[in-house]
Amino acid sequence: MRMLAAGLLALCLASPAPAETPAIYEKVTSLNWVVKDVDRVAAGWAQLGYPAIQDFGEVTLPVRYRGEPHTAVVRVAQASFDGLTVFWLQPVSGQSAWADFLAEHGEGVMSVNYAAPSSAALDSEVTRLEGLGVGVLQTMSVDGGQGILRVVHMDTMGEGKYIVGLTSGSVAPASQAPPAPPFGAKLSQYALVVKDLKAVSDYWEKLGIPAMDVTHPALTDLQYHGQPGHFDQKLGWHRHGTVTWEWITPLAGPTVYQDFLDEHGEGFHHLAFDVPDIDEVGEAWTALGYPIVQSGGWGEKGKPGSGRFAYADTTSIGGVTIELLWNHPGDD
Repeated sequence: MRMLAAGLLALCLASPAPAETPAIYEKVTSLNWVVKDVDRVAAGWAQLGYPAIQDFGEVTLPVRYRGEPHTAVVRVAQASFDGLTVFWLQPVSGQSAWADFLAEHGEGVMSVNYAAPSSAALDSEVTRLEGLGVGVLQTMSVDGGQGILRVVHMDTMGEGKYIVGLTSGSVAPASQAPPAPPFGAKLSQYALVVKDLKAVSDYWEKLGIPAMDVTHPALTDLQYHGQPGHFDQKLGWHRHGTVTWEWITPLAGPTVYQDFLDEHGEGFHHLAFDVPDIDEVGEAWTALGYPIVQSGGWGEKGKPGSGRFAYADTTSIGGVTIELLWNHPGDD
């Protein structure tokens, strides 16, 4: 017994402690959200309380895409979703990651971007990822109005289901301050739909993100396009940053998750917002032409630990859905 205990102690001492998530990934700084028509998308989101706070017009960007130099012309506008900076990008001409994403996946979030504290720190993270087998997809350096803005997009889409963007420097301050989020909405989730939770979890764990926690919750009061729902899904969770990541694998349907897979393939499906009155928001957005297409609840209705969810169909203005979440106030 002593020998066994000694052996286990030696094994524990010899095994390295789990690596901590690299600090750069603790906060998402922006999204690159590729669209077909920036003006239409900006007008739609302004209806919902998220107006563009900066319109850059058509911008000519020198990029190096898959190792080759190109000149890309892109229509760009900036918005804020409860403090999250969103860049809507409409490819106009030239070869680029944005143009190819739009052609392959349709409108939606292409990259989740993280800010390095310096250009040297950006280079260091690129080198670390390259050492783990991740190639560089696209780079660019431009005058952002406050010095040189560097952006490096890493080629993580295939296995990671979104592109990691690494930045240093910044753009000039927006021409107007973002308004307060409508209805008291608070950004609470980034959510992606994938076919294999374990494969995606293993990939990000290799890059330094802790393994997902996987759950299979029982849901209640299911509705799909106004009819009783019969959908089911497993959920993976990453909680390494300031906003929770939800990864969804559909098991039965019909469901908005399988609809997304059929139309776009795996990738970024929705942003979720906690709201104090889910019915008020749902009715208001439905009246504006963005109806609730899937909904349900969890937990014992009316009890602490319970809540409700509702998906508003905002895909017509950029391909991304919004999930509204309400938690029983007993959880506060």
